[in-house]
Amino acid sequence: MARRATDTIAAIATPPGRGGIGIVRVSGPQALAIGEVVSKRVPEPRRVLFATFRDTEGQILDQGLLLTFRAPHSFTGEDVIEFQGHGGPVIMDLLLERCLQLGARLARPGEFSERAYLNDKIDLTQAEAIADLIDAETRAGARLAMRSLAGEFSHRIDVLREAMIQLRLYVEAAIDFPEEEIDFLADHRVAEDLQSLIDRLEKVRRSAEIGRVMREGMTLVIAGRPNAGKSSLLNTLAGAERAIVTEVPGTTRDTLCEQIQIDGMPVHLIDTAGLRDTDDPIERIGVERAHAELAVADRILWVYDGTMAPGHAGFDPGELPERVPVTFVHNKVDLSGAQPGLVEDSTRVEICISARDGLGMDALRDHLRACMGLDCGTEGEFTARRRHLAALERAAIHLADGQRALWNGLAGELLAEDLRLAQQALLEITGEFSADDLIGAIFSSFCIGK
Repeated sequence: MARRATDTIAAIATPPGRGGIGIVRVSGPQALAIGEVVSKRVPEPRRVLFATFRDTEGQILDQGLLLTFRAPHSFTGEDVIEFQGHGGPVIMDLLLERCLQLGARLARPGEFSERAYLNDKIDLTQAEAIADLIDAETRAGARLAMRSLAGEFSHRIDVLREAMIQLRLYVEAAIDFPEEEIDFLADHRVAEDLQSLIDRLEKVRRSAEIGRVMREGMTLVIAGRPNAGKSSLLNTLAGAERAIVTEVPGTTRDTLCEQIQIDGMPVHLIDTAGLRDTDDPIERIGVERAHAELAVADRILWVYDGTMAPGHAGFDPGELPERVPVTFVHNKVDLSGAQPGLVEDSTRVEICISARDGLGMDALRDHLRACMGLDCGTEGEFTARRRHLAALERAAIHLADGQRALWNGLAGELLAEDLRLAQQALLEITGEFSADDLIGAIFSSFCIGK
């Protein structure tokens, strides 16, 4: 994959504003030559030199440390030089301008990391982990990003991919050499290995989902019929009076967003308008917006009035997205007489609370903690993004298709093709098979200088 760049890039690698230290980073074929002109000499690779940085007329711009890294032993895989001076914005701008005068161009956002990826120094998941590490807002998020940067996620993908390759080799050998008379239905090895692949992929998917939630936070949408206590629940979880609560049905006519934390992990809490048929044009817009939020939720809290007829939750499965998990919240236990807490039911998850009095809220928070993967002391294994989950989902679909082909006694060519497509989906995660527009979109979200 290595693609040697012909131009040299430069950027300020430290945050904007004043600081004790500021860094200008230069990478590319002219990097060392630029360093020699600016400071009159450069140190040996991986050595530090105290140097004076000068402008075009030889006047002193600053004094500081100079570091050099020769290709391929650098972050980008190219010749790299770093000017570490005083962190005043004017000084940094003057030093960067000097580098640009000497032939470098200003780096695009994320271009140093992009070159590291293109030069096989890191894969795509590790590059994304750099941005996640910088953007981490919690300790758990930073730890997960560091694990991905260290290659934990990539390793798990590589192990899956290698297992797919081995199974493909076996299946395709049987196709190419029919005289060996390998019967796919009679050969338990294929079925067992395929099931093992499906199970291992599912474990990686679960870990990736936890990593995605810990990176982005869980989007929790509160839904239900009017006057069920949705806004009261939002206020109780937020610990503040964020939503207007009245006895009048249909008070909430728009979505209301609030960000809370559970054990330091972010939860995006969204209160929605009560779902019902209405002739009120404003309330109807609120209901439409509620459905839009439900479609992108990680979990739905379906709140219902527990004083209604027993077992009545006002729930119509057709109103909610099929793939979004639902937690039923029996509200108003102070009036219904139900016991606060988790209801043991094999058919659905239900928690009895009083949003007004706070009864059962500890049980609800414990439940949400478990949904985020924070139960049993686990913090996930690596950070992940939605594109990773989408690729894992495609791989799982292809493996399931291949398994059905095997069960139905169809030709081995179909199983081999499904294995190839599943492998290709995994390659998209690490970037060994990715469209250029995807690469551009990923790195454009990075900060300049990284």
